[in-house]
Amino acid sequence: MADALAKLGHRTCAALREPSLGPCFGIKGGGTGGGESQLSPSDDINLHFTGDFHAITAAHNLLSAAIDNHLHFSSDLDLESRKVSWPRVLDVNDRALRNVVVGLGGKTFGMPRQGSFDITAASEVMAMLCLADDAEDLRVRIDRTLVGFNRKGEPVSAGQIGATGAMLALLRDAVHPNLVQTKYGTPAVVHGGPFANIAHGCNSVIATKMAMHFADWVVTEAGFGFDLGAEKFFDIKCRSAGLKTAAVVIVATIRALKMHGGKGLKELSPPDVESVQRGIVNLEKHIESAKLLGQRPIVAINRFTDDTDGEIAAVEAWCASQEVPFAACEHFARGPDGAIDLANKVVEVAQQGEPVGNTVYPLDASVPDKIDAVARGIYGAKGVAFTGQARKDLAQIEALGYANLPICVAKTQSSLSDNPALRGRPSDFEITVRNVQINAGAGFLVVLTGDVLRMPGLPRKPQYANVDLVDGTIKGLR
Repeated sequence: MADALAKLGHRTCAALREPSLGPCFGIKGGGTGGGESQLSPSDDINLHFTGDFHAITAAHNLLSAAIDNHLHFSSDLDLESRKVSWPRVLDVNDRALRNVVVGLGGKTFGMPRQGSFDITAASEVMAMLCLADDAEDLRVRIDRTLVGFNRKGEPVSAGQIGATGAMLALLRDAVHPNLVQTKYGTPAVVHGGPFANIAHGCNSVIATKMAMHFADWVVTEAGFGFDLGAEKFFDIKCRSAGLKTAAVVIVATIRALKMHGGKGLKELSPPDVESVQRGIVNLEKHIESAKLLGQRPIVAINRFTDDTDGEIAAVEAWCASQEVPFAACEHFARGPDGAIDLANKVVEVAQQGEPVGNTVYPLDASVPDKIDAVARGIYGAKGVAFTGQARKDLAQIEALGYANLPICVAKTQSSLSDNPALRGRPSDFEITVRNVQINAGAGFLVVLTGDVLRMPGLPRKPQYANVDLVDGTIKGLR
């Protein structure tokens, strides 16, 4: 879309997230697009890029090491080893590290305790960097980050641990956005990479505002469906940064609609207009959610080779019946020419009204009410159920004064519900909250639902098996 807007003569810049090595070598592959619609240099961006992810990993783990150093020397913080909440991180999908025991080997090796690893994209340092206004704001966020509790039950912050300055030194260059371009020369500011179903799934505020300073049109993305990406984009990123949007594009695929219409993974290629029509109920809910936030959505079908004209026409006819703008896009095969129709519709919608920055809930609502508002309004749930541990978490959040923070719901991306097996538009379901974690530095509460994990695992056939280095050129990375 950015390329198409640029081809129409608009000064345009894309503002996107950096890819994580976990998905690159896992099931999804890289995050730079493909075909005639991708960032350049694709391999460099997908792998190490400018080292931002490595810097975040190092800064996060420096704080982890500092915490264990305090435990080893029994410092005056009197930190309780069983109440340390700060994990370690690694930018690789490694399920074996989800739960670990550290400090084994005897007295000189530290205090034995249970710990865990998250993927770097789920690091709170990543979320802090992406929501910070500048380096000094990042300092404040790191200082106030909750890392555990002392033996009296009092909170202990990263600032008390004393590693903030050193963490900032490691992040000195990572704070700055990175400028690359698309295959067709449209500038793209690529910065930060928080996970979308665990963190808030948006590129950095600094990069977005920089792009807005240099261009008339900024095209950004919010990871996964509207239920995850867009809700967090508006309720967390736009709220904290004071941003508003001129138009919202909901991207769909015929394959996804078939899946929500009841088809299995091996049944998505053969033409099936009826399953597409059945699956439209999922798209319908995302459109309703966009309108709930005061947005004027445009539906864009990302066309695959197997998609038929009849299947595309079925979605277009339904959108016409709902008076929702529609565009079938072929940018993968045709570059900007394949997205001109979408770009024209975006311009048309944007000119119909002022930018909008509505949210689902007010910050002064109770935490259960915020969760309920998202569950009912965005997911279509009938309500929310809290486990005993979640209720304990809520009581602690209230006692510590964090109840006014926005929420960041960690939920499966495969369903509107918290059960990945429920496709289409589920009804009469509850969202079950198992934990609520305090991310004081990032400035939100992480609401864990279903079986979502902060460290993904590798699939049976991972992408890394296809990657190789041949005569100095990387092959097989997608």
